Amino acid sequence: MTSAGRDDLAVARRVLETEAAAILGLLSRLDARFERAVEVLLECRGRVIVTGMGKSGIICRKLAATLSSTGTPAFFLHPAEAIHGDLGVIQSDDVILALSRSGETEELLRLLETIRRLGARLIAMTGDAASTLAQAADVALDCQVVEEACTLNLVPTASTTAALALGDALAVSLLVARGFREEDFAHLHPGGRLGKRLMRIDRLMHAGALAPVVGTETPMAEVVYEMSRKGLGMTCVVDGEGRLVGIITDGDLRRHMTTTASVLDRRAGEVMTRDPVTVPPSLLAVEALRVLDQRKITAIVVTDSDHRVAGVVHLHDLWRTQMI
Repeated sequence: MTSAGRDDLAVARRVLETEAAAILGLLSRLDARFERAVEVLLECRGRVIVTGMGKSGIICRKLAATLSSTGTPAFFLHPAEAIHGDLGVIQSDDVILALSRSGETEELLRLLETIRRLGARLIAMTGDAASTLAQAADVALDCQVVEEACTLNLVPTASTTAALALGDALAVSLLVARGFREEDFAHLHPGGRLGKRLMRIDRLMHAGALAPVVGTETPMAEVVYEMSRKGLGMTCVVDGEGRLVGIITDGDLRRHMTTTASVLDRRAGEVMTRDPVTVPPSLLAVEALRVLDQRKITAIVVTDSDHRVAGVVHLHDLWRTQMI
């Protein structure tokens, strides 16, 4: 390894250590002000408008996206654009979340009069508790850092990392306070692999005519035909009222064929496995996958509240969605 390489590693380690220390330094400053900020955001009847200039503005965009994706309507407002015509987006029932290390960013300070006139709430995240922005805020959160990770102590690095971490802490605290669930997250993330993992299985299952179903009195020859025709390696068995009473799988057929020569002369009710594992239509795909894995099975029956067959989900269905 060259001396230049060793210098690179030393610089990288110092950057990571400095930024880690900046985040850890926030722990001792988490107090009633943070709790009040969460309350203000929970009480918001409008939108959360996140604003900041320069590097802080980039952090603001990420925080707005995180808030929006976890159930808190939010968007980024560029303060320079705001004072040149975009102030109209601010309404009285909004909460402004403003980021500034110095607390004296001119473009942000020029928004204060409008915020106060409209009666919107203001939460400041700043490195100077005595700054104009902090003093004007309903709640001011202390993001001060001892030093930047930049060797010149100039480029916003540790300060932006600390602001990002504190903003994430706000978003996750709100998520918990709202009782935000996986199902809620799924509604807001319908696309991509994540959305597929959080998709309800009633959108993936084989339902209606596509679900393999036979009655308890169905001859086994017809059972085999139903299993082959539907291609899921199993069939549901229902009673005279259409309620699930058992299943027959390829494995069941193989086991009976090795012990009973006349298995095809029997009826489904004599061969089926009783009381199979079932899940509700509202189950998430990721949870269905967990059940399949724990039970070491390849298909699972979806039933409604009356224990009637709603559909069947096969492991291949989850493969096709590329969630596994």
